[in-house]
Amino acid sequence: MSSEINRLAGQPASDAQLVDVRKLVAAYHNLQPDPANPAQRVAFGTSGHRGTSFDRSFNEAHVLAITQAICLYRRENAIDGPLFIGIDTHALSEPAFESALEVLAANGVEAMIATNGEYTPTPAVSHAILGHNRNRSAGLADGIVVTPSHNPPDNGGFKYNPPNGGPADSLTTGWIEKKANGLLEDGLKAVQRMPIGRARRAPTTREHDFLSAYVDDLRDVIDFDVIRASALRMGVDPLGGAGVHYWGRIAERYGVDLTVVSEAVDPTFRFMTLDWDGRIRMDPSSAYAMQRLIALKDRYDIAFACDTDHDRHGIVTPSKGLMPSNHFLTVAADYLLRNRNGWKTSAAVGKTVVTTAMIDRVVARLGRNLYEAPVGFKWFVDGLLDGSLVFACEESAGASFCRSDGNVWTTDKDGIVPALLSAEITARTGRDPGALYEALTRELGNPAGDRVDAPATPEQKQRLGKLAAKEVQISELAGEAVDRIIDRAPANDAPIGGIKAIAADAWFAARPSGTEAIYKIYAESFRGEEHLRALIREAQDVVDRALSVG
Repeated sequence: MSSEINRLAGQPASDAQLVDVRKLVAAYHNLQPDPANPAQRVAFGTSGHRGTSFDRSFNEAHVLAITQAICLYRRENAIDGPLFIGIDTHALSEPAFESALEVLAANGVEAMIATNGEYTPTPAVSHAILGHNRNRSAGLADGIVVTPSHNPPDNGGFKYNPPNGGPADSLTTGWIEKKANGLLEDGLKAVQRMPIGRARRAPTTREHDFLSAYVDDLRDVIDFDVIRASALRMGVDPLGGAGVHYWGRIAERYGVDLTVVSEAVDPTFRFMTLDWDGRIRMDPSSAYAMQRLIALKDRYDIAFACDTDHDRHGIVTPSKGLMPSNHFLTVAADYLLRNRNGWKTSAAVGKTVVTTAMIDRVVARLGRNLYEAPVGFKWFVDGLLDGSLVFACEESAGASFCRSDGNVWTTDKDGIVPALLSAEITARTGRDPGALYEALTRELGNPAGDRVDAPATPEQKQRLGKLAAKEVQISELAGEAVDRIIDRAPANDAPIGGIKAIAADAWFAARPSGTEAIYKIYAESFRGEEHLRALIREAQDVVDRALSVG
């Protein structure tokens, strides 16, 4: 990513940079958001509501309101089965979980909480929902995941997964957001709640063994026999996240040589190296944040990590170190389409509009179908559920794929199965994914890609998000003829929240950030780094001209 790199990036965090957990949790309980302030209202982005208690953007009032709104949504939509709720290891996740449970119990919702208070990855919640709902038409389950994903330690997050097991669509989150903000504006008067002690003892609060159910089912997704027979040496860094105890169980259950680099859980995440901007961020696709595992790459035949809720992956190979996420996703798509004989050949591969075009070339060469959707994993949920998609991915290292027989695995992102797939790929082919990607580039081209962030006012962001393709008058991209310009996704004609210009060997996409005062330009060129830089300069000029109009 082209941004100004902090001089401390990749270095261990100092004590002064660690969050004060006591003050953070106190702020969660004591600070009250002002619903008249847009920055302090409930706001569902692509991955739920996120914020920090210090800024009054993630506080107890938010969680109480959102949970009550979810209870009302369930009644409105006749969702009367259990609600599976999981948490990650962020400092605000436990208090937010307790706030949510107080509301769920008071509303008579059957809440399925992890056995012995275990942390629960996002994919394990999706897996539990789908497992309960299989072959059911009534008594359907849904779920909540308390996580801000890979965000810094002072952040909290809250996601809702409906009965399809995946991220809620915009209609659902819009309904919940509006209802929750109404509850905030009314001083939470309509929120039903009971003390946490009573909530934990309530007959509607029950334990569920997420860990065993998920790990035992992995045999239907990953070929552990080929991994075990190869005697592959694997290393994993859970980055102190929700799957910290899953990896040891996987090694034991399937008899594979998998070393857990560290099982430390610390809400300050002091063991992380600083990310590109000098902040602690548990991003397994960032070389700055992944220094601990990268330093150990030569100890293992393949190594991997996941973010805090384990819905993203990072792959470290002896040949290439940390692979760019687009590179591994390309290798994964190619391998799976060649080696999953139980998958329907008519089923498609899903990718977002800002994911590498190498996947397009892999899919076309194998005679398969491509499903190109807007940014957000929610666009892949229905396809993964009904089997019309067998693999779905987004450029930010999020993916999921079907069981070996073509049936659904999870409809939310799963960082664990792509990580284990990297081991299966290495074991079966005798080459690590980094070497396999290099081989693919010799056959299909070697793209250079980057993302650039630029400042934008709220008004400019709104304009870019609504920019129509017909408003962009260009015929060339860095000297190459433009094939088409789109503002809607090819797969489903849904708005992409920006524009994408496409040529035979290059493309760029521009869209506003949902959380920051910036817009983002994604670009890729099969003509080399120099052509990519020219492409980005032209893309910035195109966007700046468009934003200056009116």
